[in-house]
Amino acid sequence: MVVKNASALLRVLLSSAIVLASANLYSATEDDDSWGDDAWGDEAETEQGLQFHGFIESAVGGRLSNDSVLQDDDFTLAELRARIETERFIDDAFSHGASSDNARGGSLRLSAKLDLYVDGVDGGGDLYLREAIADFSISDDVDVRVGHQILTWGTGDLVFLNDLFVKDWQSFFSGRDDEYLKAPSTSLKTSFYGDDVNIDFVWTPVFSHDNFISGERFSYFSPMANSQQAAPSGKVIPVEPSKTFSHGEFAARVHGSAQLLGSNAEWALYGYRGFWKQPNAVNSRNQPFYSPLTSLGASLRTNVASGIGHTELAWYNGDDDQGNNPLLPNNQLRFLVGYEQELLPKLTLGVQYYFENQLDYDALTKSDGGSIYRVDEHRELWTMRMTYSAMQDNLIMSWFSFYSPTDQDYYHRPSVKYRFNDELNLTVGGNIFGGEQAHTFFGQFDDASNVYARLRWSY
Repeated sequence: MVVKNASALLRVLLSSAIVLASANLYSATEDDDSWGDDAWGDEAETEQGLQFHGFIESAVGGRLSNDSVLQDDDFTLAELRARIETERFIDDAFSHGASSDNARGGSLRLSAKLDLYVDGVDGGGDLYLREAIADFSISDDVDVRVGHQILTWGTGDLVFLNDLFVKDWQSFFSGRDDEYLKAPSTSLKTSFYGDDVNIDFVWTPVFSHDNFISGERFSYFSPMANSQQAAPSGKVIPVEPSKTFSHGEFAARVHGSAQLLGSNAEWALYGYRGFWKQPNAVNSRNQPFYSPLTSLGASLRTNVASGIGHTELAWYNGDDDQGNNPLLPNNQLRFLVGYEQELLPKLTLGVQYYFENQLDYDALTKSDGGSIYRVDEHRELWTMRMTYSAMQDNLIMSWFSFYSPTDQDYYHRPSVKYRFNDELNLTVGGNIFGGEQAHTFFGQFDDASNVYARLRWSY
């Protein structure tokens, strides 16, 4: 199904919203026990071992101003999405004599998440495999997860240093649910559990890159063109690493807990070998590509006063060891510190400070020809998250802000979520960008500012 114009798109979204509301009202008037005593249904579930659930969601979002290079695209989000989730546990699939819960002790857990959606912005419909994984244990101390999966670690709140797994920035900026910021990759994750130290190892055989801003749904600033760019002529088509095992990704985390100043602290060490997740390098033919990246880092999270503090450090080392190649990203040191506390009942405040340093900046200044778009030697970023819940947590109001004093740009994410009941909820929010200069990270998306609404019925 392809939606060809805005009026037809709105009719689709409004119709779907009515269907969702009607379905919810119908289910609310039904006898709660009408299906609960269905012996055939219970027997089928026991035999099949499968449980299906998910949601149907209608979402729409529009720009707050016209984009000069995306004149015909007023919508940033316009879709009808259906999620199907299922899982199954198979006991004693691996008999090594142990017994415990979930995937441990010889059992096998299979799970899958599939989205079917109609997208009125890109035009057409598609299937999106969100998850297809198998969890099992090969001993009491070793767990394995293999398949298409979401991976994440680190301490930052929407600021990622050692979390170099796939992100979907187009979903994040357009107003989809926050869960879609984390994109899946086909990987093998092995976890080793010790008395004091645990180890996670992740192998992604074929490199997976971010769904970055490429000029299709949002325009971006190109230093090479000295202007804002968008598809089709301005679409970013990077050169990707060959799909071979030698170009796969390896990530590791060693983590545990210890007593620190009378409190229990969670610590971790990280390592990564792969590629930058976005094509921020340019080859001799002026084509963007994903350059190699090695990263080492550490993090700490512990109680501080009446709240929780966290800090994280990462060192990024790429192909430009001398720092004198302006077509490659400079090596970097990244640092994050944050604190979260409940100020009043149901009111929580979290703040973070992020610092990024170009390690070979002097060499860069001598080799880039005095570019006016040279990255700053130091970049600072502050974030704030304020969350308030009311009406027995059925109403949740949130405000998340990014602000960079060095770039003089910002990004605000206000949202309000109201839960009518266990099945039906409505979320209204916005993505507000701005900045003093058009080429800074958030400033380039000034014309991408948008508001959105999502109506979701869960089953």
